Amino acid sequence: MIEEACHAGARLESACEVVGISARTLQRWRDEAGIREDARTAAAQERIPANRLSDAEREEILSVVNQPAFAHWPPSQIVPALADQGRYLASESSFYRVLRENDQLKARGKSRAPCHQRPPPFVATAPNQVWSWDITYLATNVKGVFCFLYLIMDVFSRKIVGWEIYASESAEQASSVLHKAYLREGVAAKDLVLHSDNGAPMKGATMLATLQRLGVVPSFSRPSVSDDNPYSEALFKTLKYCPQFPTKPFESLEEARQWVQSFAHWYNEQHLHSALKFVTPGQRHRGEDQAILQQRAQLYAAARVQHPERWRGSTRNWTPESTVLLNPGRLPKVEENDTQKAA
Repeated sequence: MIEEACHAGARLESACEVVGISARTLQRWRDEAGIREDARTAAAQERIPANRLSDAEREEILSVVNQPAFAHWPPSQIVPALADQGRYLASESSFYRVLRENDQLKARGKSRAPCHQRPPPFVATAPNQVWSWDITYLATNVKGVFCFLYLIMDVFSRKIVGWEIYASESAEQASSVLHKAYLREGVAAKDLVLHSDNGAPMKGATMLATLQRLGVVPSFSRPSVSDDNPYSEALFKTLKYCPQFPTKPFESLEEARQWVQSFAHWYNEQHLHSALKFVTPGQRHRGEDQAILQQRAQLYAAARVQHPERWRGSTRNWTPESTVLLNPGRLPKVEENDTQKAA
């Protein structure tokens, strides 16, 4: 067969590979005795091991391990239990091999439900309905020593509604920042949802007691899931990557407070937020964005009338977003009343 393939134009190595030998093996056969037939020994050919389990034995093993009495047991416990019953089907390693080949070598117990569910979705249709907050590190000029920025923002308007800098993290300090922001914004009772991650200051007894006393609904991210608190994380990136952020560490808490105060004013009153159709968070929070965006829409409409050749379709969309979702997840389409609202 190899000679016929080579005469037909095939390469020797390719022909030998098809029949399962190397070109060097074929050369040795020819050199030793001029053999023209398959000289492989029985050991080199495919054979069935004498101790191989039959199909019936394998099916019996699968039937036994899937019985209710053994469904949650590993083979290391099934084999001794069968021995106590006077039954021997196969070795423990054979049990493992059969289970592995049938994709059953996983946790054989009852599957536990996830301990942490996705946070429920909340819809904000106006300011002071859903707040998000977190704590971030700010470096000092002492290596290994940081100051901690507590920052609360309104999810609907993206406005910074409360902040403070301390030398440590604690639930007492967090509750103080929240209480001041709550009073400053004049939030109505039971109208506010406060979302955060699972840090100790967020779930401390003092913080939870303050939330309960103020009638604020707490919401928490899942552990080790960074994108469950996206608005605060995005705000921290804006803070630390803006051009005004100092190139050198802060020398004191007072210096850090002064800088964050200037940043908060810039962010709330000067920063044109891309998610808000380029109005400032302060304008959105006070409801001034409606008139601003309407004026922009009228300007673009007039420009289109004056120069219609510059537009192929509609003008830029300046319609403000009426709702903002927190942790929407992968939700099916449901009625509006089925989605938890903050207000």
